[in-house]
Amino acid sequence: MKKIIPIALILLLGISVSVCVVGDELPEEKPTAVSYSNTLATPPIPTELAFAGETVPVDVYWVRENLEKEVITQCYLHSRTLLIFKRSGRYFPTIEKILAEEGVPDDLKYLCLAESGLENVTSPAGAAGFWQFMSTTGKSYGLEINNYVDERYQLEKSTRAACKYLKKLRDKFGSWALAAAAYNMGEGGLSRSIAAQNGTEYYDLWLNTETARYVFRILCFKLLFENPENYGVKLTQEEYYKPIPCKEITITSGITSISDFASQHGVLYREVKSMNPWLRSTSLPANGKSYTILIPKQSKAKYYELNE
Repeated sequence: MKKIIPIALILLLGISVSVCVVGDELPEEKPTAVSYSNTLATPPIPTELAFAGETVPVDVYWVRENLEKEVITQCYLHSRTLLIFKRSGRYFPTIEKILAEEGVPDDLKYLCLAESGLENVTSPAGAAGFWQFMSTTGKSYGLEINNYVDERYQLEKSTRAACKYLKKLRDKFGSWALAAAAYNMGEGGLSRSIAAQNGTEYYDLWLNTETARYVFRILCFKLLFENPENYGVKLTQEEYYKPIPCKEITITSGITSISDFASQHGVLYREVKSMNPWLRSTSLPANGKSYTILIPKQSKAKYYELNE
């Protein structure tokens, strides 16, 4: 049996011409096997787990399944998870030191990962910085927030503010898990949920979607960071971003131009802004306060020299 098979339409001198081939019916092609380099597998979930010294009931089916959901999500969000690991080398030393000084369990550093992934982001609702403080809450814990200065983006001060807030929530709700939940949804919202459900444990409560996942997301980061090899994270120490060696300059009289300030100290404007993201404008008016500005010890430091 003969069959006409259209091959192409050619436009020539404005005339459409159909070019055809006459031949036998083409044989059916067999699909070829495709091999995939990525393997889908369930990441390991421990049979026992503690968070900030409190037992996590992973033997309860919904607790295990919710934790598993977050671990699977992070394990297969390769680029984001990898970058969080790399950033931790630069910022965790400061965060861990402050948590220890403030008497907050080290596990609470993972709350910071759940909030911002260690980036100075601003949420659609207006929460800002590593710890995602809203303006009102930040001010109530001593952070200066205005058009020129926003200390939600200042790592040391915002971390201490977060510690004070978390300790207050722990005292009010009785556990670090509930304190974390309140940090996410607000004290009033959590109090109403507890009262309506006669609940006493975070893992027993029926909460909004975001807060229902929140503590499990924190637990997920704890698992990944404590046992990275179990979850396919293979980083050498050299591959983690390192803290930038810097020196402190105390300012008491304001700065007319941050660009000129940078030049006077032999560094770039971008270096001053990146190391001091709390500086929100191109100047810093004098207001009777003193500020500490970080500048790199070496401008345009070489990446591999930071590992030496």
